[in-house]
Amino acid sequence: MRITPNNAGLGARVEGIDLAAPLTQPDFRTLLRALGQYGVLCFPGQELEAAQLSEFGSRFGDLEVNVANLFHAPGHPEVMILSNMRDAEGKPVGLHDAGQGWHTDMSYSHDIALANALHAKTIPMRDGRPLGDTQFRNMHAAYDDLPTEVVQRLEGRIAIHDFEKFWEVMRTRPGSIRKPLTPEQRAKKPPVPQPIFRTHPITGRRVLYCNPGYAMRIEGLEPAESDAMLEYLFRHQAQEKYLYSHSWAPGDLLMWDNIGTVHNAAADYGPEEPRYILRVQVMATRDYASLAA
Repeated sequence: MRITPNNAGLGARVEGIDLAAPLTQPDFRTLLRALGQYGVLCFPGQELEAAQLSEFGSRFGDLEVNVANLFHAPGHPEVMILSNMRDAEGKPVGLHDAGQGWHTDMSYSHDIALANALHAKTIPMRDGRPLGDTQFRNMHAAYDDLPTEVVQRLEGRIAIHDFEKFWEVMRTRPGSIRKPLTPEQRAKKPPVPQPIFRTHPITGRRVLYCNPGYAMRIEGLEPAESDAMLEYLFRHQAQEKYLYSHSWAPGDLLMWDNIGTVHNAAADYGPEEPRYILRVQVMATRDYASLAA
């Protein structure tokens, strides 16, 4: 196995390993450490079916079944289908707008996510160029660069994160097939408090855990100050120096750290430029510090 870091402070390319085969314990430990260190891991040239992707993801933690439960691989509710394609009857085969907007998956949940693993089957192309990049921002670096007075002001504070905030933004976009959340869905995902700063379970370093997709307000601050501080944090993390953009190729398996990054799916392709990706989400259900030691 060869791990080649990118030059952007985020991201590494991992070659010489077949993820369709069970991970050995040494390889698992190496990949867990690399996930913490590089934030985004690309495994090119993989060929996995839904069951194999599920098995790979489950080595790192329990797999989430999305609360909306709109599209998943047959027999595998934990494997979501992300696609703008339609079947012979014209019905969507996958969620076409997943991840469009800066966010951290599962920050709206009491139990947070460690990582996502996406496996590309079909990538939209135009004039020989891949579309639909997935973009990332480095929240280790964003925390490190915060002014001391901001860290002191926010130390120990929590922000309220709400699943419905991001859902409603996506629902208003042209072409969205999302419906309002039902009372049952809302009951499953009520607003939750999250620490604005948290210690990363793999690296042991502090990260800024506050994203524009789900963070609504900061507890203990007056509304105007809360709004201003959130706007500051969102502008701060949006600096170009924290950005890494992954350009997809068919066969890529992309795994990223959901605690140390925020991400966005670029919506720069049309309905006639097909995209089909399988996705699992790994919940942070293990003692990663000891597993990586």
